[in-house]
Amino acid sequence: MRAWRVHRLGDPAEVLQLDEVDPPGPGPGQVRVAVHAVGLNFPDLLMIAGRYQERPPLPFTPGLEVAGVVTACGEGARHVPGDRVMGAPVLPAGGLADEAVLPDDGCYEWPAGLPAADAAGLFITYQTAYVGLHRRAALRAGEVLLVHAGASGVGSAAIQLGKAAGATVITTSGGPVKTAACRDLGADVALDHTTDDWVAAVKQATGGRGADVIWDPVGGDVFDASRKCIAFEGRLVVVGFAGGRIPEVPASHVLVKNYSVVGLHWGSYRRFEPSLIAEAHAELLRLHAAGVVRPLIDRELPLEQAVEALHLLATRQVAGKVILRPRPGP
Repeated sequence: MRAWRVHRLGDPAEVLQLDEVDPPGPGPGQVRVAVHAVGLNFPDLLMIAGRYQERPPLPFTPGLEVAGVVTACGEGARHVPGDRVMGAPVLPAGGLADEAVLPDDGCYEWPAGLPAADAAGLFITYQTAYVGLHRRAALRAGEVLLVHAGASGVGSAAIQLGKAAGATVITTSGGPVKTAACRDLGADVALDHTTDDWVAAVKQATGGRGADVIWDPVGGDVFDASRKCIAFEGRLVVVGFAGGRIPEVPASHVLVKNYSVVGLHWGSYRRFEPSLIAEAHAELLRLHAAGVVRPLIDRELPLEQAVEALHLLATRQVAGKVILRPRPGP
């Protein structure tokens, strides 16, 4: 089978190699799936560069969320060949391949009628947004949600789930195309951070009060500026550091302004509270079936164009998700 493998850490264009390898064998409590779609995420880039908190042994295959069909089962697995599933592969046998290995207890239903691209795009990004907004930030109807990087995968998910929760949603993104995408997703106010003074605009839109919940996958200067427009008893959710710099939190400012800085690492819930992942999955499928949420898919590309797809993601040339398709089909 084909598998993109990282033989040394660095830029995807320099270190990714499309190899012919034997299909991975599922161990106890694991299943092997034929991958129909794999969603790309910013952590894929960090992992390939060796800058992610999880560092699989070399060589490894990236790809953190897939939709596929079970082809083989390890001892003790509850799934059977032919089951349609979504989930996060077990590294080093990730999703940028014809087949991948998933934990049996980490496989979730891929319903018939749900397109493969939507299924792959609905897993990590929407799970992250759901757990972050509802569990970590306790977002309530009527509150104001500020979403940074609104046209990104996790940003577009947060916009839709914020609206579904009854929040007023303000977004920041770069350029008119991405700003328009945020409006199309339901944002009440869509700001262009390349031209707008978004801190002043958030204050103006909220009558000076600020945002109750701030969704920040960017970090750096964006985090620092967000502290200037957060409401009393607001919650600033730290989702990631796509901007490159990990900010520091001045405890005195947190105390004086009476707000919370809330960390979000969705993967930890798979270990400490897997029932929450199942709960979120069921609710996300319900919202998708009702037409309330749908992944923003920028483009679908064949598996062999993985390097090009990762470059588009790294250079922020996409709005929403890039999906790779090892197999053709709906």
